[in-house]
Amino acid sequence: MLLVLALTVSALDWVAVAFQLRPMEYVCKPTAAIVFLMTALTLDPADEVARAVLVVALVFCVAGDVFLMLPRDAFLPGLGSFAVAQILFTISFALREPTLTGAIVGVVAVVVGATVLARRFIGALRRSGSGSMVPAILVYVTVISAMVVSAVAGGSPVAIAGAVLFMISDSLIAEERFVSSRRWQRLVIIVTYHMALAGLVLGLV
Repeated sequence: MLLVLALTVSALDWVAVAFQLRPMEYVCKPTAAIVFLMTALTLDPADEVARAVLVVALVFCVAGDVFLMLPRDAFLPGLGSFAVAQILFTISFALREPTLTGAIVGVVAVVVGATVLARRFIGALRRSGSGSMVPAILVYVTVISAMVVSAVAGGSPVAIAGAVLFMISDSLIAEERFVSSRRWQRLVIIVTYHMALAGLVLGLV
């Protein structure tokens, strides 16, 4: 029931983003993450400690959601909140008997993609005169890449899908903010983000 509620609130948030209903978005976006957190608390996980770490990660996701929605520019606090969440997700996956083969596959796949994305975003930042943000972006690319590698090494297929969707969502945020903004981006960002949370939570089972 909680999972259905989380997906329902997520869908309402997608509608709010699509039609630019900001008050509705302010309510639905953090609420969806909170209900995903509640869902994680009620599941019968394969590993209790991994679940506890993931729940704390979701708390930081809620904080990041709030920071990124504020009318004033709170991008860096939001980025910091999600960076902590990625580190905690990484630890959660590391507690689930990761395999060396999975880790190698994850490193090979992620390093290539992360390198291309990092060069694209850093180049855009330097061209726009925002080079001071480069260290923060590099740190974030590193921690989310580690999260995806950890998911491939120790997660189930649904958890791996969630981790990959999280990276796609965050890459689109950076694309919109630093490179070029398109009308469809905000909707795709929020849909992939909520599907990522669903995958990460269901991956606990």
